[in-house]
Amino acid sequence: MAEILVLNGPNLNTLGKRDPGIYGSVTLEQIQARLRERAASLGATIECVQSNHEGVLIDTIQQYAERVEGIIINPGAFTHYSYALRDALAGTRLPIIEVHLSNIYAREPFRHESVIAPISYGHIAGLGWRGYLLALEALVAFLQEQK
Repeated sequence: MAEILVLNGPNLNTLGKRDPGIYGSVTLEQIQARLRERAASLGATIECVQSNHEGVLIDTIQQYAERVEGIIINPGAFTHYSYALRDALAGTRLPIIEVHLSNIYAREPFRHESVIAPISYGHIAGLGWRGYLLALEALVAFLQEQK
C-alpha cells in the first residue's frame, strides 16, 4: 500500500473563504477528505500537513522522507522563491507532483516562475480541487509501474 505525503503551504488553510473566484469554495478539509476517499479506492494512504511556515514544511518533508513513497505539494507562495523547500524536496529523491488550484501562468507575472517544477515528476495547475485527485491518481499509477 503506497503512502503519500500531501503538503499544503501558506494560506491554503483559508480555502473556501479566501478569493473564491480564484481558489474556489471548497475548503482544505474537504479536499483532504476527498483525497483520503480516493486514496482508499486506489489502495493507498495519505498523510496531510498544512503550514504557513516554511521551516515546518521542511521539517515535515525530512520527517516523512523515509516513510512515504511520494509527495504531492501545493507550495502556495513558496512556489516562486523557496529554494530551501525545493532543496528539501529534491533531497528526498521521491517522485513529487506540484499542484496549484489556479492557473499560475494566467495570473500575475511573478507567479509564472516555479522553483519546484524542475524537480517535480509532474505539475498540475488550474484545475481547482480536482487537480489534487489527478495528482494522487497519477502518483499512485507511477509508483505501481515502478514496482
